[in-house]
Amino acid sequence: MLAYCLRRLALIPFTLLGIMLINFAVAQMAPGGPVEQMLSKARQESVSATSRFSGEGASEVAQSQPSAQSAGASGGSGLYRGARGLDPAFVAEIQKQFGFDKPPHERFLKMLKDYLRFDFGNSFFRDQSVVSLVAEKMSVSISLGLWSTLIIYMVSIPLGISKAVRDGSRFDVATSWMIIVGNAIPSFLFAILLVVLFCGGSFWSVFPLRGLVSPDWQSFSWPHRIADYFWHLALPLTAVVIGGFASLTMLTKNCFLDEIHKQYVVTARAKGLSEGRVLYGHIFRNAMLLVIAGIPSVLVSILFTGQMLIEIIFSLDGLGQLGFEAVVNRDYPVMFGTLYVFSLLGLVLNLISDLTYHLVDPRIDFEARS
Repeated sequence: MLAYCLRRLALIPFTLLGIMLINFAVAQMAPGGPVEQMLSKARQESVSATSRFSGEGASEVAQSQPSAQSAGASGGSGLYRGARGLDPAFVAEIQKQFGFDKPPHERFLKMLKDYLRFDFGNSFFRDQSVVSLVAEKMSVSISLGLWSTLIIYMVSIPLGISKAVRDGSRFDVATSWMIIVGNAIPSFLFAILLVVLFCGGSFWSVFPLRGLVSPDWQSFSWPHRIADYFWHLALPLTAVVIGGFASLTMLTKNCFLDEIHKQYVVTARAKGLSEGRVLYGHIFRNAMLLVIAGIPSVLVSILFTGQMLIEIIFSLDGLGQLGFEAVVNRDYPVMFGTLYVFSLLGLVLNLISDLTYHLVDPRIDFEARS
C-alpha cells in the first residue's frame, strides 16, 4: 500500500493544477469581473453626481462630458464596456488595484506561487484576508454540517439495517413511504415549511429565525449557552436531516440485502452462530464498504459546499453563503482560495477513503491492481 499511497500523493499536485487552471480560464471568460463592476459603479456615481446639478452647472458638466467620453474612447481600455467616458488613468489605476494590469498567465502563475505558501491574499470587496474571512464563517457551516451528518448517520444506518432484516414487512413498507417523501422534497422546501409553522410565519413563534446564537449569548451561563445554541440550530438541522437521510438509508439497506443472501452468511448460520453475531460480526463489515466510500464527500460538504439555501433561509452566515456571494461579486481571492483548499482537502480525503477500505477489508489491495 505504501507504493500506492506515494503514487496517489504524486498525482495530487497535477490534479490540483488542472482544477485551478480550468476554473481560472472559465473565470477569465465570464463577463462582469471585479474591474468591470468597479468601473460600472464609478460610472453610476458620476451620472448621479451630474444629475444633481442644475442650470449653468449642469450645462457646464454636459459640455465637459464629450471630451471625457472621447478621452475614454481613445485612450481608455477597450476591454471594459464600463470604461467609456472615464479617465484612462482611472481605469488603469483600477486594473492595477485588482492585479489586472498583468496578462492572465502571469496572474495565474503568481496565484499558484502564493497558494503554495498558503497565502490567499485579501478579499476584493471586504477589508479582510481570505483566511480570516473563511475562519469567521466556518463555525456556522461546521455546526450545521457536523451535527446534521452525525444525526443522519445515527438514524440512517440502524434504519437501513432494520429495513434489510425486515424486508417486505409492514415496517419496511411504511418507512419506505417516509423515505420517498424525504427524498422527493428538497431540504429548502422543508425549511420554508418549518419557518411558516414555527417561526411566526402563520402559526406559532417557537424558534428564532436568525443567527446561530442570541445577541446576548456571551452573558449567559454555560448550560444556557448550550441550550440557546441548539435552540437556534433545531429547525435548520431538522430541514437538513429530513432531506438527507433517505439516500443513506436505502444505500445501507441494499448493501445489507446483497450480503445477507451470500454463501458465507449461510455457512455462519449453519455453524449455529446467533443472528446478531452473523449480522454484526460478519455482514456489517462487508456491507459498510459503500457507506465508507461516501465519507470523503460528506466531510467536504460539511466544510464547504454547506447548505447554501438553508443558510439563507435561516440567516446563517456560513461558507455556503460566502461562496455564493464571492461568485456573484467575482471576488476571485475568496473563490480561488476556497477552491484550492477544499480541492486539496477532497483529494487527501479520497486517499484516506481508499486506506479505510483496506483497513475494513484487507482483501482489497489497491497496490495489486495493474
